[in-house]
Amino acid sequence: MKFCKYQALGNDFILIDNRQNTFDSNPEYVSFLCDRHFGIGADGLMLVENCDDADFKMQFFNSDGSASTMCGNGSRCIVAFAHKLGIFNDEVIFVSGAGKHLGKVLSKNKNTLEIKVKITDVKQIVRGDGYYFINTGVPHCVIFTDNINDVDINSEGKKWRHSPLFPEGANVNFVEICGNSKLKLATFERGVEGETLACGTGATASAIAAFDKLQNNITSYSIQAKGGELKISFDADKTQKDSFVNIWLQGATTLVFEGII
Repeated sequence: MKFCKYQALGNDFILIDNRQNTFDSNPEYVSFLCDRHFGIGADGLMLVENCDDADFKMQFFNSDGSASTMCGNGSRCIVAFAHKLGIFNDEVIFVSGAGKHLGKVLSKNKNTLEIKVKITDVKQIVRGDGYYFINTGVPHCVIFTDNINDVDINSEGKKWRHSPLFPEGANVNFVEICGNSKLKLATFERGVEGETLACGTGATASAIAAFDKLQNNITSYSIQAKGGELKISFDADKTQKDSFVNIWLQGATTLVFEGII
């Protein structure tokens, strides 16, 4: 089986062309492929599949083999992969479990593409005691901290990820505000069950939570994850409270290597 390995800010993914429906999506097999010791190694695996009402369908699996609806950095990587496959030139429409998305290639430098993806509208903000809960295609808990370096991301993340507050589980984002439009972010991801170097949907949830917390009407954020910088922009929906539209996630994606397994 041929595959490509992509990374977006250190979030790494296995990409497979499954337009002929030949891939075995058994969770144990997916988990094996994502295993960093016995398989290829990745935070997740994605399939490009045929779709009747879009250019392609994105099928996403966590590294533990479980299926999920959406992945922000993964969506940018799969857009880069679809571009490599020749599915589109500059703009593409694709479908994930979270709905329909628009993707754009902004620039290219060898194996690195700057990709911008429009993700799912946010319909609600839950303001809890010491946390925000926001669904950006996948569920996210956002916790603000004065110094992100003082937080044990794996230990604290695990507690919140399994909190009874979130019956279906949640990704957990620890956020430090570094200015009116700048944030530092560290994310504990469910499915990976540990800290990852970046999280696109988590960065989006964090930006929207910061918008609500700061009340400064800034709708464009630079977010520094451990793997690099993401840019998030959005519009507050003036017709519905706590709703956000035109949400864009932008950053670099890189083809790391191609292989056969």
